[in-house]
Amino acid sequence: MSQFRAFLEEAADLLGPQGLTTDPDLVEPWLTDWRGRFTGRALALASPADTGQVSALVKLCASHGVAIVPQGGNSGMSAGATPDTSGEQLLLSLRRMNRIRDVDAEAGRATCEAGVVLQTLHEAAEAEGMRFALTLGGKGSATVGGLISTNAGGTQVLRHGSMRALVLGLEAVLADGSVFSMLTPLKKDNRGFDLKQLLIGSEGTLGIVTAATLALIPAVAERVVCWAGVPSLEVARRLLHHCEGALGNAVEGFEVIPASCLRDVLGHLPDTRAPLAGEHAWHVLIETVADETGAAHLRDQVEAMMAGAFEADLVEDAVLSASETQAEALWLLRESISPAEKAKGPAVQHDISVPVEKMPGFIDTCVPLLEREWPGTEALAFGHLGDGNVHFHVIAPRGVDADVWYAGDAHAISARVHDLVTEWGGSISAEHGIGQLKRDELARLGDPTALAMMRAVKQALDPRGLLNPGKLI
Repeated sequence: MSQFRAFLEEAADLLGPQGLTTDPDLVEPWLTDWRGRFTGRALALASPADTGQVSALVKLCASHGVAIVPQGGNSGMSAGATPDTSGEQLLLSLRRMNRIRDVDAEAGRATCEAGVVLQTLHEAAEAEGMRFALTLGGKGSATVGGLISTNAGGTQVLRHGSMRALVLGLEAVLADGSVFSMLTPLKKDNRGFDLKQLLIGSEGTLGIVTAATLALIPAVAERVVCWAGVPSLEVARRLLHHCEGALGNAVEGFEVIPASCLRDVLGHLPDTRAPLAGEHAWHVLIETVADETGAAHLRDQVEAMMAGAFEADLVEDAVLSASETQAEALWLLRESISPAEKAKGPAVQHDISVPVEKMPGFIDTCVPLLEREWPGTEALAFGHLGDGNVHFHVIAPRGVDADVWYAGDAHAISARVHDLVTEWGGSISAEHGIGQLKRDELARLGDPTALAMMRAVKQALDPRGLLNPGKLI
């Protein structure tokens, strides 16, 4: 576009041929969100090499009034890293900034740039006998910057918390190009607001995360995974309390899966079989781990824990992994739920949370309610019982036109789910952020005072609205 010619020329001079492209073939793969629901256009794709270039680029964008859409691995679930359709926004990729600056095993931390892929961080920590205690299905593409910007969770939140709990220090470029640099962590620091927490979960609307210092813990020396069948979610919740009482922090994951999800996964994955004989209304996947100090006793402790669960009538059947291969095979069943669901046809997915104690009642009430109100749909819920995070999905009736369904019933279903979760005192977004997918719903259902506070912060830090416009608020 002619009005952006001067900007593109200056950006090309700043970033060089590796740092800026307008080639449609190179830009196009990054214009659609992971779920394929939103596709935009971009003025160009910028790929700065370091924080200095990000700062200079943001100053240049500010001088020309060019909006910026930051993007990590483009694996988000709420279209928070997708540009709009104007073709006037700059897509800013942090993927070139992929250097792990330091791994300090003694201090228990790693400092890395925003473009570091989660799996790469895992491998770097493991090489030093440590680990970064957050993992998720997209670990091969999700980046540190994206995980921080969306306050990602994953399967180990039960013990270690989300990214808010794991970020010790942060570096980010603000809307005027200034650099917020607080990478060095302090155990005690009372110099006013904890500003890094303001940026965590802000989805690039307040600043562009360029680097972070992250907490590490000793590597896992022993792991035992248990798959159990239970008659109900309420029993599953009592089983969780039993496991935590028996093993405490050794219980690192506790996932609940309905029978229908397991059937879909078994039909989707070739050469797989059910872990247990017989039918069970719900299945529970329990991850237990120990470092070197507790590795020798973990299996005996898990066996005793499950023996107690049988005696208390908390499980109908159960199996323990005998090797890492078996442990990974059990987790593969859990991680294949979404692909198996996708193969069935159109669906709307809801990443929601309710108070932990209400999760069984919410699912037992709302799954049949949705299926009654929209005959022919299939509602299913699975997720992290220990933190109240429900993945609540509704699959369209067979044979519907996907475009027609997404434009009609799907919107109404999502609004109904969000109304229900709000009535139950929960959140319309548990771990995937708001993005543009849920922006209007947040405006409709969010607390007015909280929304006003967020808008005031946005206005203070980005008065011209150039950072990721149209997302979150």
